[in-house]
Amino acid sequence: MPWRGGRFGDPAYRRFSSGGAYPNIPLSSPLPGVPKPVFATVDGQEKFETKVTTLDNGLRVASQNKFGQFCTVGILINSGSRYEAKYLSGIAHFLEKLAFSSTERFDSKDEILLTLEKHGGICDCQTSRDTTMYAVSADSKGLDTVVGLLADVVLHPRLTDEEIEMARMAVQFELEDLNMRPDPEPLLTEMVHEAAYRENTVGLHRFCPAENVGKMDRDVLHAYLRNYYTPDRMVLAGVGVEHAQLVECARKYLLGTCPAWGTGAAVHVDRSVAQYTGGIVKLERDMSNVSLGPTPFPELTHIMIGLESCSFLEGDFIPFAVLNMMMGGGGSFSAGGPGKGMFTRLYLNVLNRHHWMYNATSYHHSYEDTGLLCIHASADPRQVREMVEIVTREFVLMAGTVDVVELERAKTQLTSMLMMNLEARPVIFEDVGRQVLATRSRKLPHELCALIRDVKPEDIKRVASKMLRGKPAVAALGDLSELPAYEHVQAALASRDGRLPRVYRLFR
Repeated sequence: MPWRGGRFGDPAYRRFSSGGAYPNIPLSSPLPGVPKPVFATVDGQEKFETKVTTLDNGLRVASQNKFGQFCTVGILINSGSRYEAKYLSGIAHFLEKLAFSSTERFDSKDEILLTLEKHGGICDCQTSRDTTMYAVSADSKGLDTVVGLLADVVLHPRLTDEEIEMARMAVQFELEDLNMRPDPEPLLTEMVHEAAYRENTVGLHRFCPAENVGKMDRDVLHAYLRNYYTPDRMVLAGVGVEHAQLVECARKYLLGTCPAWGTGAAVHVDRSVAQYTGGIVKLERDMSNVSLGPTPFPELTHIMIGLESCSFLEGDFIPFAVLNMMMGGGGSFSAGGPGKGMFTRLYLNVLNRHHWMYNATSYHHSYEDTGLLCIHASADPRQVREMVEIVTREFVLMAGTVDVVELERAKTQLTSMLMMNLEARPVIFEDVGRQVLATRSRKLPHELCALIRDVKPEDIKRVASKMLRGKPAVAALGDLSELPAYEHVQAALASRDGRLPRVYRLFR
């Protein structure tokens, strides 16, 4: 057999898999006679802007473009536990459990779920201290149905005795679960807010107190709804929908409608500004047997120390967010790996040096009139004093020298976390809704990234020094026999090195 120039024959005689019509045209050149492709284009910031329209009744409609077949639409309301000072504490918690139950148009929760199912939809309701959020994710073609359903769920719930009884059981179970779970973080967060804002606004109970569970009824709920579920306190937000279509649906279902509790003017609206008080909340508890399974869990004492930061409307909010990222932290048995924050201060200075500490994590809670930066730490009850001193020292060091490399790392981590979270449609929805609810507009991701990039070491030192001038809020849970006095924690945070005052005991 004659030689044919290699395994596939001479290059000039090769047959192309696409046929032999254009044998010599490289893939980098356009094919002759084929129409020129027209690609979709984007104007400026990929049409990033969030469109906001205010209806005649004060309700705001906000939307954000996002490519895809599905949309997330919901109603966010300026309502939550911070507004319950004049009411029975726990109303917002009950309303969360009663969401998407029977309404004027739908006889049961099942009927609502079946209606959503036709559009591949799911629903959810979440309450926080200052916001209640009813949300639905469904096919964009079902927008009219979804907005009509949301309007019915929010403004026309039946709140039958049977539903209130079911909500009672759900709330009771959640309270038991809160006190039983090995991870005490939700309970500590509740306690540190209670200590920081004693009996006011964000310091009021987020969960319904056990003694109020039996007292909830339709009249109590209606009295609250009449004042807080008003159009001027609501935002209808949508992601992945056309703005004009969303506004049209809002006018159809949310304008001129009479809610189930009547149309009387709101008279008892709480406009209190959060008053930071500082203080301590202690809960002595036997933590020696918290394991829910056969494997024993070590007995730990948990503390959370917080200081007032700032509201999310202030310019210092971004430096505080970077500072929180710089502190980082986590559990002592994290698997590590990229993005896990193993180079944050609470890992490098605390968990890597003090093997006996089980946890050291930084949290930043921010509201429209205040904020709280906290560190949560856990250790054996015999080492509580040492653990508190390690935490107070880290707080004091925040106002010290800031390494440029660690600052850049924290800024990069915050930016990447922000951008990765904002790839998810429900997260964009919540971001749009919360920002428009608080400020009537939305700061776009690229604007936030620019603000993060602008944070300098002196900004971190400035906000940390200002924060350290305030009184601490302390929450403690477990065996507290070794817990230092509140005044000593306060003195340590005011000192130059963060050390607790020496205590001399006659008997150990």
